[in-house]
Amino acid sequence: MKILVYGAGAVGGYLAARLSQQGHDTAVIVRDVAASIIKEHGLSVTENGRTNRTQPTAYTSIAEAFKLTKDGVNYDLIIMAMKAYDVAAAIDPLVAFCTQPPPIIAVQNGIGAEAPLIQQYGAERVIAASVTTPISRESTNSLVIEHSDRGLALAPIKKGQDINQWVSLFQDAGITTLNMPDYQAMKWSKALLNMVGNATSAILNRSPDAIYKIAPLFDLEIRMLKETLAVMKKLKLKVVDLPGASTSRLVFGVRHSPVLLLKPILTQIVSKGRGEKMPSFHIDLSSNKGQSEVIYHNGAVAKAGQKVGVPTPVNLTLTAVLLKLVRQEVDWRDYDGNAKRLLQDVRRTEKETVSKQ
Repeated sequence: MKILVYGAGAVGGYLAARLSQQGHDTAVIVRDVAASIIKEHGLSVTENGRTNRTQPTAYTSIAEAFKLTKDGVNYDLIIMAMKAYDVAAAIDPLVAFCTQPPPIIAVQNGIGAEAPLIQQYGAERVIAASVTTPISRESTNSLVIEHSDRGLALAPIKKGQDINQWVSLFQDAGITTLNMPDYQAMKWSKALLNMVGNATSAILNRSPDAIYKIAPLFDLEIRMLKETLAVMKKLKLKVVDLPGASTSRLVFGVRHSPVLLLKPILTQIVSKGRGEKMPSFHIDLSSNKGQSEVIYHNGAVAKAGQKVGVPTPVNLTLTAVLLKLVRQEVDWRDYDGNAKRLLQDVRRTEKETVSKQ
């Protein structure tokens, strides 16, 4: 099978390496430097102490990847693996060379990240995906799987669409893969896991472990999750478990467990889900990317809450503050370790929410 992975960072590189290792004709679109390194040295994945090196074809642009094709007819599958905030911009060059694409799998984290693809190509061509495997990059072409008991979940955007072929594709490549019937439930459940200790950690420039030791901040995290669950309930979305990641266990803990039992549960979710890395929002903020996937997580919760009449002051505040920091409208040093300021921001939003009701 001929497969194109558009945006081969940690997740895209991992999927490309596994598919290439299985014998599929796999190509990746990466930056110039990365392409040169992959062409010369290949792409390696280390898991459980064992390293496998593969040699996917490396391109530096959509134009180069489609130079010998017409409307992408020679690709059997396209995997969109860039960050959620890069999807819309990535579609423009894709449309120019691929007006009638093969099935597209969108592996972005967050709620609604696949929407631009659906709008452009139709729900019948797009498959939503959630990757639960934590992957770190030792170097440009060297990836390490930090926990091998995770995997991939796929869900059709169009109900009734048969995606068993793609589930088998990844399963045969050694990736534990589940077929999920409801892509919205899958994406919201994955977002719940992603949101734990993420925005708060980025804003305050502290690890989730450090945040959980401060009682008011731990309470803030729980309130953030409870707001999200309230919105999901209003939307009639079920909480579903993903490969190696028990979202239902998290939800049960949030709803029923005392604080002393809940803290270890959240700590384990953070450590197993992210490995040794700081949360993704912190990584993007410290890298000065000028963008954040918070809008597809806490921001999406706040937006949905507004539509269905569920107040979400914590999610709204975390989104607003983090975006100001990302856009350098506020000095990060003003929030560095300053729990008091963040809590004051939340209280201000709560008062504004009450006054509007």
